[in-house]
Amino acid sequence: MKKLVFLFVLSVCFLTISYAQQHQLIKKWETDTILKVPESVLFDANNKVLYVANIDGTEPWGKDGKGSVGKVGMDGKIIKVDWVAGLNAPKGMGLYKGKLYVADLENLVVIDIAKGSIEKTIAVENAQGLNDVTIDKNGVIYVSDSKAKKLFRVENGKAELFLDSLKGPNGVLMRGDDFYILDAGGMYKVEKDKSLTKITDGMEGGTDGIENVTGNDFIISCWAGAVWYVNADGTKQLLLDTRAEKKNTADIGFDAKTKIVYVPTFWKNSVVAYEVK
Repeated sequence: MKKLVFLFVLSVCFLTISYAQQHQLIKKWETDTILKVPESVLFDANNKVLYVANIDGTEPWGKDGKGSVGKVGMDGKIIKVDWVAGLNAPKGMGLYKGKLYVADLENLVVIDIAKGSIEKTIAVENAQGLNDVTIDKNGVIYVSDSKAKKLFRVENGKAELFLDSLKGPNGVLMRGDDFYILDAGGMYKVEKDKSLTKITDGMEGGTDGIENVTGNDFIISCWAGAVWYVNADGTKQLLLDTRAEKKNTADIGFDAKTKIVYVPTFWKNSVVAYEVK
């Protein structure tokens, strides 16, 4: 009897693992390689367009005025490389009520989407290298600082420190009342008391972008060239590995309806669309 029970448990475990490992990425398209060091992609469901943060230049943190935000169609055709210019080294982006908020070194740049122009710039005091942006349902902005190893909270145009003593924060995601952050290879849930609960870790190469796929499943990119699927129980699967070909996978965008993930390739100057299966 013990042997039968053991075999049954083993079979269940095998089926569970097999089920968890069945996800894959199906390539749909890739843009022309005329983007300018694209670091981040954001899907705008209302306008049916992708925004792409172009760092431009050889220095990812350079204050050189070369940075811009581009627009790409849902078919992968580039609408305009420099849709809004005049930024420095733009990275993560967030949307709220017709405004596009872009992390740009020590500032949040606010772009009026309808006008296609910069409306204002919000200085984040003590910031060194702002990286990713997420916005809650009330319009409160959270932005990670990978250089200062902090997380800032911005409300009504005023920034304040929210978390510090992090190891290497980057991707942030507010989903309803749940808040998630990527920090030095790990994914964590930020609790109400600001403590961090680990969901999973072991994702090397600079954890970068995080998006919710469905339920409590997530897709996570690592800058060096890896994309992971993280299941609700914290188990994970490597979906894409382009490190050998030196093709980066920076801050991803995601369309939850079509399950399409948009991956900026950084130095390769393109965005690749994959369907998550």
